[in-house]
Amino acid sequence: MKIIITGRNVDLTDAIKDRANDKLSKLDKFFTNETTATVTLKKENGKDVAEINIPVKGNLLRVSEKQDNLFAAIDTATEKLERQIRKYRTKIRDKKIQTIMRNNAEGNFSEEKIEEEPTEIKIVKKKQMLLKPMDEEEACMQLDMIGHSFFIYENTNGKICVAYKRGDGNFGIIESDIE
Repeated sequence: MKIIITGRNVDLTDAIKDRANDKLSKLDKFFTNETTATVTLKKENGKDVAEINIPVKGNLLRVSEKQDNLFAAIDTATEKLERQIRKYRTKIRDKKIQTIMRNNAEGNFSEEKIEEEPTEIKIVKKKQMLLKPMDEEEACMQLDMIGHSFFIYENTNGKICVAYKRGDGNFGIIESDIE
């Protein structure tokens, strides 16, 4: 696995780089040599933050950890990432096993009705809403007023957008490519 370490508002000493490399190299067993892990170390509101991003087959494994100490942030972030990787691999393995069993069962027992096991995803509520065209500032104001973590709206160009509240208290906008 390739590891790219960058720093924002932080002096990247050799000790910090070595700690990040040592911790992430323990995760090599999960990835191929072509996989690239991006580690961003920064200071945010007086805390040290370690962010690790690893793209995996169309998904992104992402961990962000704030601590008083940069070394502790790196350690905790890599522990969280390892748990996330194990969970991801278990889901993939279970899905493959389910598919194989379903295919075998359908081939061998076509007369019997096979009940599918419920998946982990459970939708408990659906809402419909009328999207009103508005600018980004108005959408962020609406988001602040309703007290949710995100708000869906149509921007003035007719694109569907999502305004969301970031961990640092600021707002972010996700804009669709499809009109």
